[in-house]
Amino acid sequence: MDDPMLTPSLMHHLSIVPDFRQAWKVQHQLSDILFLIVCAVICGAEGWDEIEDFGHAKLDFLRLYGDFETGVPSHDTFARVMALVNAEQLQTAFAEWMKSCHDVTEGAVVAIDGKTLRGSYCRGKNKGAIHMVSAFSAAKGVVLGQVKTAQKSNEITAIPELLKLLNLQGCLVTIDAMGCRTDRHSGPAEGCRLPAIGKGESASFGCRLRDGIPNNQGGELSGDSYITDEKNRGRQETRYHIVSEITEEFQELSYEWPGLKTLGVVMGFRQESDEAPEEPMIRYYISSAELTAKKLAEAARQHWHIEAKLHWSLDVALREDACKIHRGQAGENLARVRHIALNYLKGEKSFKGGIRRKQ
Repeated sequence: MDDPMLTPSLMHHLSIVPDFRQAWKVQHQLSDILFLIVCAVICGAEGWDEIEDFGHAKLDFLRLYGDFETGVPSHDTFARVMALVNAEQLQTAFAEWMKSCHDVTEGAVVAIDGKTLRGSYCRGKNKGAIHMVSAFSAAKGVVLGQVKTAQKSNEITAIPELLKLLNLQGCLVTIDAMGCRTDRHSGPAEGCRLPAIGKGESASFGCRLRDGIPNNQGGELSGDSYITDEKNRGRQETRYHIVSEITEEFQELSYEWPGLKTLGVVMGFRQESDEAPEEPMIRYYISSAELTAKKLAEAARQHWHIEAKLHWSLDVALREDACKIHRGQAGENLARVRHIALNYLKGEKSFKGGIRRKQ
């Protein structure tokens, strides 16, 4: 675990998180507690008892990076401290840590999507499940930052907060239909946006864009095109990608979305077998970047890495949905710790294996 991504950079950023406790009552430094929890989760611990067990087993290692003068905190201490640690301060520390050890290159695809922590739901306390919105670097396979949606809210309000937290200048930010709102458009400092347009947005410009394309075949989009043809697990899938600059027919969109430069359509045809009929699929995109059809194809495909490489790993390898911790801010804070752990595990290249084997 001796990796520059983990130490001392991580310890430095964890030490910035303010300690809410009265100084004369403190037996264990907050940075030591957070560092121990991160290391334990990296190695597969899922609950407070397992984290305490890890601390006792690896105390000599932990003392290489922290004080741990009074030994290992109890599992009750872990639960109490994580419930009260300021989640926004830990969120900022995470984002700053990632900025210090990962540079996002010009034109890189950053996918934004949300995930619900199903185990954090508590009916007895009338507490809804936590929903986290994350920014994921498709090329590097790491989380750059995340925010929790407010209670009784959704991703629409969380996405602008996440964009403000991160420096995505020059990146291509991909978002699903939830982020396709005219009152949520990004400024220049947030990078170029590539939101998908959902079929349910009957009152939005997405509906007008679809209506302006006759027979849903992209007839009015006379521009660059790109075709991909793949066969995987017996399934044949062909995708047609078409992009166009803003034409007179769609000029009104540029007033609602300042900076809008590209319209895109992806038409996919999937066939499960030679005898099965083709299943058509159509998606519409708008972007503040000047895209070629090939770049649209690559970005649209990379957006789904956040599902396959982040959300799937959190559920299957780190068993996030099985975690029932919800006291105070502990559920959100532990979710952020899992992101730290996953980033480190994915960054570990000396051992060839999956996340569970690395743990």
